[in-house]
Amino acid sequence: MRKILITLFVFASANTFGQTLKSDNNLINDAFKLAVGTVDVNTRRGILAAGADYGGDWTRDIAINSWNGVSLLRPQIADQSLWSVTVNKDTVGLQYWDKIIWVVAAYNHYKVTGDKIFLKQAYKCSASTMQQLERQTFDKEYGLFRGPSVFNDGIAGYPEPVYELSNYSSGVVDHKGSRYIKCLSTNSIYYGAYLALIEMAKSLNVDKAVIADYQQKSTALKSNILKHLYDQDTHTFDYLIDQNGHVNNSQEGLGISFAVIFGIANKAQAKQIISQAKVSKYGITSIYPDFPRYSPDKPGRHNNIIWPMVNGFFAKAAITAKDYSTFTNELYDLTHLALDEDKGNYDFREIYNPYSGKPDGGWQRSGSAIPSHWESCRLQTWSATAYISMVLNGVVGLRFQENTVSFIPYLPPGIKYIELKDLAYRNSILNIIVKGKGSTIKTFTVDGKVQNSHLIASTIQGKHNVFIELE
Repeated sequence: MRKILITLFVFASANTFGQTLKSDNNLINDAFKLAVGTVDVNTRRGILAAGADYGGDWTRDIAINSWNGVSLLRPQIADQSLWSVTVNKDTVGLQYWDKIIWVVAAYNHYKVTGDKIFLKQAYKCSASTMQQLERQTFDKEYGLFRGPSVFNDGIAGYPEPVYELSNYSSGVVDHKGSRYIKCLSTNSIYYGAYLALIEMAKSLNVDKAVIADYQQKSTALKSNILKHLYDQDTHTFDYLIDQNGHVNNSQEGLGISFAVIFGIANKAQAKQIISQAKVSKYGITSIYPDFPRYSPDKPGRHNNIIWPMVNGFFAKAAITAKDYSTFTNELYDLTHLALDEDKGNYDFREIYNPYSGKPDGGWQRSGSAIPSHWESCRLQTWSATAYISMVLNGVVGLRFQENTVSFIPYLPPGIKYIELKDLAYRNSILNIIVKGKGSTIKTFTVDGKVQNSHLIASTIQGKHNVFIELE
């Protein structure tokens, strides 16, 4: 009964705001409504919590959730949430190693909302945070940033010797070698942050010398990521360089996704990285394969196990690389993980087992030598926003820039029609219909008038109808 009441509350919450989505695929409709409802249910006192079993005090969660759809669907909540994890709006706070992801989310928020007041303060906060981290975590020998991988705050996400056999703590920062490692996802998100700073600075007419400095640093960082973490023999990226200078060649799902999304990998590399990625029956896992201390029977909590947030970014990377087959698989895998009775059962859970698809928090030490079996928490916000991103970015094809929103839709097998109604975009309300199949635009009209350019200017006002036919 409790489960039924929670599901009904989530679905009711999803209907309290303007925009609605429907398609000719009822599973997609249900999963999207569930995802939006999960965001709303997890909004507490105007701040977005990480999930039903968590609070809102994680910079990475708030940044990722804002980036993956909350800035568009709930802009005021995203605004308040983004500022809530800063120190007096001057620097980004909380766990140090991946907090720079806030910069990427903040610039995305501006592109969606056009809020110049937000941009001015966000740029100041972003620039000062980058300066702080350059001083504290940049490794001049490698030209890379030190620290754990994005979101992997549990030691289960790390091989030996980062993981210390005699250390029973679950927290990665308690394992002293972690402060010296260089990880793919972390350096990729620093690169993305430099790109965001460049665009923020241009929008605000910041001194050209400052912009040139960001450009030089971003170019150097990209070069060093490719030099130290791209494997020319396997044509993919390695996971990390440990504290002893040894490279671990595990597949980091989030890392390879960011490398493709931010253009660290060129187009040819991106296609190969996505197409040859190791993927489980239910989607890509966080870090593949199992470290020696884990197994299919006892998967590590941050190791070879499914975190839907990672799958959302992998799906975005697949769309970026135009690997539509991989995107389609991830979309439907997460749909079933969320909805199927023997899996999420209408709940976007935190973590899933890659072999059974059942909610499974994985194994990790927790104060003793014997690993504990952890919980997969309920109504996880970034699992839900991963799905929102798959639908809005991947299927509907929304791409936001400073002065436009463009459309690059894709209708996978199983969806021939999708309609997004009453979508608030700046000073307009958009009704968007996409029909047909595939990704080639045959017809693009706004209010019945054919347009050769598949975009809308950000200055548009009032209510407008966008119709896209694919072939």
